[in-house]
Amino acid sequence: MSAFAFENRIWDEAETTPRDRLGKLQARRLRELVARVAEVPFYKEALARAKVKPGDIKGPDDIRRLPFTAKEDLRQHYPLGFLAVPRSQVARFHGSSGTTGKPTFVAYTADDLELWANLCARFLVAGGLRPEHTVQIAFGYGLFTGGFGLHYGVEKVGASVVPAAAGNTPRQLMLMQDLQADVLVCTPSYALNIAEVARQQGIDPRTLPLKFAHFGAEPWTEDMRKQIEAELDLIASNNYGLSEVIGPGVSGECAARNGMHISEDHFLAECVHPDTLEPVARGEQGELVFTTLTKQAMPLIRYRTRDIASLDSSPCPCGRTGARMSWVLGRTDDMLIIRGVNVFPSQIEEALLRVEGTAPHYLIEVDRPGAMDEVTVHVEVRPESFSDKMSQMQVLRDRIDREIQAVTGIRANVQLVEPQSLERSVGKAKRVVDHRREKGLI
Repeated sequence: MSAFAFENRIWDEAETTPRDRLGKLQARRLRELVARVAEVPFYKEALARAKVKPGDIKGPDDIRRLPFTAKEDLRQHYPLGFLAVPRSQVARFHGSSGTTGKPTFVAYTADDLELWANLCARFLVAGGLRPEHTVQIAFGYGLFTGGFGLHYGVEKVGASVVPAAAGNTPRQLMLMQDLQADVLVCTPSYALNIAEVARQQGIDPRTLPLKFAHFGAEPWTEDMRKQIEAELDLIASNNYGLSEVIGPGVSGECAARNGMHISEDHFLAECVHPDTLEPVARGEQGELVFTTLTKQAMPLIRYRTRDIASLDSSPCPCGRTGARMSWVLGRTDDMLIIRGVNVFPSQIEEALLRVEGTAPHYLIEVDRPGAMDEVTVHVEVRPESFSDKMSQMQVLRDRIDREIQAVTGIRANVQLVEPQSLERSVGKAKRVVDHRREKGLI
């Protein structure tokens, strides 16, 4: 199936707003936002320290005068210290997992929920969704924003929903076949798991009714997209969001697949150096920062996502004018520093997928048994390539070692493991175990 086999359609005329008009809209909404958060305790103090008032905002570039917001700020004002509307106006709560054991809560008014559904509809339509489709959602339907956000976006488009939720892969396959679901929503790693379980049941994954897929919730790569498309014979689109900002719906790909269009009429996007917090040049990688221009219940100013990507505002053939963000390379808090070299798990994945015979299932272990860091990459071998002959496995191991070194600049201890031996996840895949952190060495 061709990656460009569907007609380009625009869900919302606002997606094609000329850049000059978009800038004026952002400036007006930014002024309104500053006025709206003036009574939120955190922002009241932060704006006073910055000596900024709503009238000081003349254009989108004035965003640099405003304070940053970090996840730690949300934790320190747990649970609802950032609420900007009366509690009676809150229609729903969601939350993201946290290291403290308590989630970071986010709140939505009824208007926020309507906006959220519309933003999800934007990227779903851009990625090929049409009213005649049936969408199987294999995301969790709890506090996690993925399931509900995509669910209401699909309904907004007019397509039918199979709310399969996460897990129970044999049941997912049964629902997919019996209800003829032709669109899949889940994490990219779980899509590969679905293909794997299908083969175990004697089903050729390419014969499943799937035509399109919309993946998010974890970093992935172009190489993984190619593999998923080949295994499931579908068109896979990338989308991005995070619960603190709104959930899925911040950005998504069009048919051109040259970046994810950001809904800039609702989110003001920046890309900054993660250490200096100064803007990076357009096209350079940096940390994404988002300001929620129109969210009512819990608006955020300059929220540091910790996600590393780049921005591109050059024209796109699809006609949408929103700046495009690249694939997320990784998170600043997921980045591994190995013997002074910055390494992201997605780079390891990129290297592995270049080597024929490896499966896209791996685990990175980092330790410091002595003075130096050591990295071990456990890599599953595909059944057809697995052998009990040491010489054949050594050739494969050496190829993986060379690719990892070429992509990351480090040498790793490559351990080949049998097919199906690494743990599968129905949500975000766990790729890294850093024993240095457990030992208090970092």
